[in-house]
Amino acid sequence: MVRLLPMPVIKVMSETLASQVAAGEVIERPASVVKELVENAIDAGARRVEVEIQRGGAAFLRVRDDGCGMAPEDAVRSLERHATSKLTRSDDLNAIATLGFRGEALPSIASVSRFQLVTRDAQSVEGTQIKVSGGTIEEGPRTVGCPVGTNVEVRDLFYNVPARRKFLKAESTEAAHIEHQVRLHALCTPGIGWVLRKDGRTTFDLAPTRDRRVRIEAMSGSEIGRALIEVSAHQFRGIEIEGALLPASQARRGRKHQFVFLNGRPVEDVIISRALREGFRGALPEGYHPAAWLWISMNPTLVDVNVHPAKREVRFADPAAVRVAIMEVVEKALNPPASCGVAVPIPRPEEEALVTVAPREQHAVLPSESSPTKQAPSVEAAEVPDEPRWRHEEQVELAVEKADVGKSPAFRVIGVLSDRYALLEGEEGLVLFEPRAGKARIFFERLLGEGERIDSQGLLVPVLLEMEVRDFDLLMRHREHFDQAGFSLESFGGQTLSISSAPAFLAGGDIRRALIDLVDLIVERDGETRVRRLAYEGFAAQVAKVAARRDAWGVSSLPGLLDELFACDLPYCDPSGKPTLVQISYQELDRKFGKG
Repeated sequence: MVRLLPMPVIKVMSETLASQVAAGEVIERPASVVKELVENAIDAGARRVEVEIQRGGAAFLRVRDDGCGMAPEDAVRSLERHATSKLTRSDDLNAIATLGFRGEALPSIASVSRFQLVTRDAQSVEGTQIKVSGGTIEEGPRTVGCPVGTNVEVRDLFYNVPARRKFLKAESTEAAHIEHQVRLHALCTPGIGWVLRKDGRTTFDLAPTRDRRVRIEAMSGSEIGRALIEVSAHQFRGIEIEGALLPASQARRGRKHQFVFLNGRPVEDVIISRALREGFRGALPEGYHPAAWLWISMNPTLVDVNVHPAKREVRFADPAAVRVAIMEVVEKALNPPASCGVAVPIPRPEEEALVTVAPREQHAVLPSESSPTKQAPSVEAAEVPDEPRWRHEEQVELAVEKADVGKSPAFRVIGVLSDRYALLEGEEGLVLFEPRAGKARIFFERLLGEGERIDSQGLLVPVLLEMEVRDFDLLMRHREHFDQAGFSLESFGGQTLSISSAPAFLAGGDIRRALIDLVDLIVERDGETRVRRLAYEGFAAQVAKVAARRDAWGVSSLPGLLDELFACDLPYCDPSGKPTLVQISYQELDRKFGKG
């Protein structure tokens, strides 16, 4: 017998519950609270913003500004849902010029914390104080003495929503996210003074400046400041862009080192990222993206910022114009008029410093279009007049009996495909070999064979590296993994890292670049939530990938490389399980050419 469930009764949510639901969309962690409050401060015309946090912001955070403040009646109304001074009619949504506009930030924050608002406008002699706990006003409004501006304190975030509180990360991680958020807005608004204090210590105190490069250097370090390439103001179809770039030699994996500000709002957009990369004219290797700081101004009616609840994404009315404008401004910055139209060569990160891996028998150079590598005579290498550059549409994985492992098949090297793959002739047909995947497998098994620790080599002079705040936090929290990988890391103050030793196989190479690549790869592939679960083998796999990517190869080195690969336990896949070799059988080729 089927049991019928009672029909659910539809009810209107209470204001407190509705605010908590809204908080779930915009308040993900303490950094989300800071973002909403500092955006309100900027919209209020503040010339100085102070942020203070304790225990990662979950226990306590305060945002104080010297903006216009609020009158008593406005202070009370600001805690009601959908109350805003920034929109008056629906048409205003088509030309949003402020950072906040939905009117949900303050009531959402107050519904999941113990909240206090103190504010005063210039026309009032006294200020207004209101205390809210879990969405219910506990005290106020009452008059208090305070300067013009707004002071918001948030304590015990998510105290009444334990399911959300338990998903918060370590205090250091939450503090790093807050610092990243404040730094992002400090970069966006160099004309505003910013102060950040964490657990009673001042992290930074920035004076207002008209020079954006001064603010970039203050946020990113003097080393980056010296390498900046200025992006002069450029206009295209009403789009104005200016800022700064780093040369291709300092490109990074992923796009997190691209800071783009649209009409005073930090944004993330795939169109902008692609245009930045295209502006470097293919000088960046696959997987790398340029570091950039761009301020973009355009008519607000031509961009929709109301796409994402947290306002991270935007939608352009004319994305093609944005793409062209960015490409033009990047190319102009990389090739200034003083070069008389001659393109300035941009070194690739992998060409700037090659990691020397020991022991090694070959020291080949990766062939490129600008400097083709001559093929050294080899008993197994065929004469190739012109290196073919074609792509196949269908691949069949190479099937090899387990008994054959340890013995290199009879391959004949016949060429190189687009500086990325080696073309081999095997008994069953054409074989494509990915040398870097093969090197990763070789390095990985070599590292595992050295025991639980990787041999480390001390440095005569420690390498100092200024890092992004979240990367620095990741390194400090998981130093034991880097220690197992052969890196000795210590904090040198602020966000500066001191490297006193490195893996022996990186001797003579660019240790700084290798460590940056390793951090980027971990963040990109594993994410911070999985790093803490990385065992030695997982971490060694990441180290092997970095070492392989930065080690050169050439046609003459392929026979020896294949011999090393087939001496491995698992030669047909890299540490992540991706294939090192792919075969296209003669039968498949015959079928493609209709030979039945």
